[in-house]
Amino acid sequence: MQLRNTPVDEIEFLGHQVYVKRDDLLDVAFTGNKARKFYHFLQQDLSQVDILVGHGSAQANSLYSLSVLAKLKQCQLHYYVDHLPQYLIDNPQGNYRAALEQGAKIIVVDSELTVIEHIHQQVLPSLVEQGQHAVFIPEGGRCQYAETGLKILADEIMAWAESKSYSDIRVVLPAGTGTTALFLQKHLPFEVQTCACVGGDGYLKQQFLELCADESLHPTIIATEKKYHFGKLYLPFYHIWTELKQTTNIEFDLLYDPLAWLCLQREFIAENTNIAAGLESTDKRPILYIHQGGLQGNETMIPRYLRKQALAK
Repeated sequence: MQLRNTPVDEIEFLGHQVYVKRDDLLDVAFTGNKARKFYHFLQQDLSQVDILVGHGSAQANSLYSLSVLAKLKQCQLHYYVDHLPQYLIDNPQGNYRAALEQGAKIIVVDSELTVIEHIHQQVLPSLVEQGQHAVFIPEGGRCQYAETGLKILADEIMAWAESKSYSDIRVVLPAGTGTTALFLQKHLPFEVQTCACVGGDGYLKQQFLELCADESLHPTIIATEKKYHFGKLYLPFYHIWTELKQTTNIEFDLLYDPLAWLCLQREFIAENTNIAAGLESTDKRPILYIHQGGLQGNETMIPRYLRKQALAK
């Protein structure tokens, strides 16, 4: 099971060189940031654990990764969601189907409480009363335990930069909870730039603060041109995803990566305009893009985009 030491590819996008850290090539069950975030748990002896408790979306990459982790560690996964679409129940696919195949128990919270409140106030106390040993893993692996694997990633990035004789680079990646970006910034001497794919810049900043009160260790948040709603279909996302796949032969994720690449596209177009006008480049630092995997989710996203594109014609 490969959980570290991924290669770096060099691609060209709009005439600009971009390096891509290929964490999507890590073990398929823990592709990308889940291999890094769950590295601590993968290395731990969980033989005394009966149940892993998680929560989030029924189509999240972390659902599938947690289901494999539970199976590897010979315990159960109880994964709580706030809703489960009927079409997914009728036609299991993507991460949801893969997690069910691993034996995950996916539970819809039917309560006035939020999912996280339900877990802390009812689920975990009930398991203790039953004599069950449970380990709670926050949504998407957003916890201090994630730092273990992400420090290893930071070390790999520094070793790569040194091998290229780069004294300074920019590390770019999209963010959900921002856990990966935050711990990379904590352990890297380079600037980490990220964009908020979930909940906007304010939400992302709050996520940073909950994990690290020292704002000097927070990544730079790249402003997006407009507010995007997570999980909603935007044809520019699909168009840039398609362009990247055709020109680089690298398949990216359709939920997070397109927004980051749109940010880079905007920057590169402005840069090309300045160069055409005889102006010098404002930022000559090499860019290292972190490909965090998540391709399992494309199974459900691609058909949705194809339907939307057909309707738009």
